[in-house]
Amino acid sequence: MTKEKERKMFVGVVWNCAAELKLLLTAILFLCSLITILQFMPSRFSFTPSNFSTCLSTPISPSTSFIDSISAINATSIPPPPPLTKNDEILENGVIKRAFNPFGSAAYNFILMSAYRGGLNTFAVMGLASKPLHVYGKPSYQCEWIPNDDKLKSITVNGSKILPDWGYGRVYTVLVINCTFPIPVGTENGGKLVIHAATNGGGDAKFNTVDTFVGLTETEQDFINFTAEFNKPPKYDFFYCGSSLYGNLSPQRVREWLAFHVRLFGEKSHFVIHDAGGIHEGVMAVLKPWMEKGFVTLQDIRDQERFDGYYHNQFLIVNDCLHRYRFQAKWMFFFDVDEFIFVPKKSTIKTVVDSLSDFTQFTIEQMPMSNKLCLEEDRGKSYRKWGFEKLVYKDIKRGIRRDRKYAVQPRNVIATGVHMSQNIVGKTTHKTEGLIKYFHYHGTIAERREPCRQLVNATAITVDRTPYAVDTTMRDIAGIVKRFELKMIGPVLQRTRQ
Repeated sequence: MTKEKERKMFVGVVWNCAAELKLLLTAILFLCSLITILQFMPSRFSFTPSNFSTCLSTPISPSTSFIDSISAINATSIPPPPPLTKNDEILENGVIKRAFNPFGSAAYNFILMSAYRGGLNTFAVMGLASKPLHVYGKPSYQCEWIPNDDKLKSITVNGSKILPDWGYGRVYTVLVINCTFPIPVGTENGGKLVIHAATNGGGDAKFNTVDTFVGLTETEQDFINFTAEFNKPPKYDFFYCGSSLYGNLSPQRVREWLAFHVRLFGEKSHFVIHDAGGIHEGVMAVLKPWMEKGFVTLQDIRDQERFDGYYHNQFLIVNDCLHRYRFQAKWMFFFDVDEFIFVPKKSTIKTVVDSLSDFTQFTIEQMPMSNKLCLEEDRGKSYRKWGFEKLVYKDIKRGIRRDRKYAVQPRNVIATGVHMSQNIVGKTTHKTEGLIKYFHYHGTIAERREPCRQLVNATAITVDRTPYAVDTTMRDIAGIVKRFELKMIGPVLQRTRQ
């Protein structure tokens, strides 16, 4: 066979098999493409580039940013592996050594809320701490001042811990750390107050964990502002620090309370309200006119509900309020929004506190009022009267120790409580009968309905073994308070509901 014939025969064979060759080449191309994709798939697929090295070239490495993105996704979507656990062991002497494997954390060492300068060389740090740690352990705290000026050395002192909630805490207890340095600090260029919180083996005796955090960062201007406030007379004569407000509160009761006390304390007064879930739309409508007038500051503290402390962490809240505003007020009052401070007609709140100016703290006697008994003469018209106007029956049971509320000169208070402070510089007096008292309408603030549920036509009555007698002290002043509200903010709240 000649070469020419061989060439023609080869071409003919190829031509006759063209369709099959096209199919084969397409299949090979598809297979190589598939393998290229599979090399980037998760490892659970069994295909690997090495199995098909004849079809693949070396893949190009993805960019660093792509790798970082994948790592970030994996870090958030894939939980970390569980820690290795110890197993029980049988010792050589035949004793079974049991294993204990801790997981998670019982409670945070410290939850910082705030820190404030209290003088040229002293600070107060407010927060929550693990109650079991303080009940059964001996945690300690160090305060370190780190100047912003690198040429100045830091200074460290032991912090003094104060537990102002009298053991009422739950998982967490309130902790105030007092940091007092031997010399003034932060007078030049500012600095940082750093807290070193040591467990000292509390919780796990094998470890002494130390948590370090910045309690306060202060600029040079911050220090200038503090010294200006520290050296000038207080802005307010009277200041109210309210406990945590929660629940479905009655807008009408809040309205009455505010109007009454703004009138009582006067133009140079201020009220800080703390919202722990109780300031709904209706209550906000009541607060707004007084906020616009500059009498009320509202703070949202709902986030503290994450941490299980006593009564919505009210001890923490009042201590924050004390130290936040201590240089702005001559006198600071602590009581609740179902309690009404009263002074005799011939006195004013100013004459009362002036007569008690030698004391850092004075307490206030309680007048417990029925939250459901009203006069028969108010039938059919009680809905038009204010709560303290129609609830006129006072609990007169004797031999009972009743809670008192209090007021302080805040510059001399280191930490405070709900019913009184045990950490003051100076004297306390409880002998204030005849000078000042408060009427307590327990539970009325939390009920959004008409409080008069039993109408009585008697000057005295016993209900559920509790004797009551008519006391119209607050009823007599209701008209004056209503006219005061109308004068101050107009008729904007006239349609307020229970």
